[in-house]
Amino acid sequence: MKELVVISGKGGTGKTTVLASFAALAGRSVLADCDVDAPDLYLLLHPEISEQEEFRAGKLAVIDADRCTRCGRCLEVCRFEAITPDFSVEALNCEGCGACRVVCPAEAVELVERTAGDWFQGQTKYGPMVYARLRPAEENSGKLVALVRKEARAWAEREGIGLLLTDGPPGIGCPVIASVGNADLALIVTEPTPAGLHDFERALALCRHFGVPAMVCVNKFDLNPELDGGIRNFCFHSQVAVTTSVPFDESVSRAINRGVPLVEFDHGPASRTVARVWEQVGSQLTGRQ
Repeated sequence: MKELVVISGKGGTGKTTVLASFAALAGRSVLADCDVDAPDLYLLLHPEISEQEEFRAGKLAVIDADRCTRCGRCLEVCRFEAITPDFSVEALNCEGCGACRVVCPAEAVELVERTAGDWFQGQTKYGPMVYARLRPAEENSGKLVALVRKEARAWAEREGIGLLLTDGPPGIGCPVIASVGNADLALIVTEPTPAGLHDFERALALCRHFGVPAMVCVNKFDLNPELDGGIRNFCFHSQVAVTTSVPFDESVSRAINRGVPLVEFDHGPASRTVARVWEQVGSQLTGRQ
């Protein structure tokens, strides 16, 4: 099985739009949305959900009101101000450190697993899809990303599907690291802006650190052809493969509003270019042993 992960150094570069079109062009594949903080691939691929489960991670303090003597020791030691004056726990503030449990003389505090998010499995017309969503203010997104990839790989193995397409999160933090590790190829989608170039360089450095081969796609290149040339020059000297650059096309926003992959919406300039990008990426991906 081969895995392609599409990432970007910053949000808004168009990586999900590109990945959704890849899903439509690839034939049957397994799809994974690892942007668990703000998943949106499902808005374009419309999976029919067959399974939904809670994701539990981290600890939350719970005070038993019947056993609590209201001595105030928990209030004194809690550095996160998670204990309220009426001796209940404010979940958004609690870090699950357990200090309140240690000092409670009445043993009225218990640490329980907290529900940090939900993950979903379903079928799209392009193949099985796994994605997840963190609940507001919850953390451990790297662990949830690892779970999404694990379930997607298991589905591919069960059904004998040879391609996994992963929509990674933006940035270079823990969720991205969890998305990229051990992938066969990363496609970094960037844009011709100073911020796009800066964050692309960081994403490339991350891929190289973990030994994952990378290609680069410049989206909306014609908004700044000079900087597009600068990115290509950087990639040439860094020995990084660059795909055909994608032009700005108002059809992209219309396809998103319609909730369909770009290549199924029309055959305009951006759609035709993304199809060529898929050919280039697919050739690179299948060429890896």
